[in-house]
Amino acid sequence: MPTCDTCGNDYDKTFTVTRESITGTYDSFECAVDAMAPECAHCHCRILGHGVEANGVMFCCAHCARQVGQDQLTDRVES
Repeated sequence: MPTCDTCGNDYDKTFTVTRESITGTYDSFECAVDAMAPECAHCHCRILGHGVEANGVMFCCAHCARQVGQDQLTDRVES
């Protein structure tokens, strides 16, 4: 039986995820997210949506980016 790369569980319904050149086998989306989703550079949560990026550093939101001095990012534009 295939084994989950994150938790080591032997499971007959694993799936494979490929992102760029990284491929992994997982038994749940939770394990896939834990292994492959980018991490916010400020709060360290896993970024499941688009997030924001400044100078090649990923953040979950503009608030976290501002906490480390990236003042140019905003979550939305006021109209």
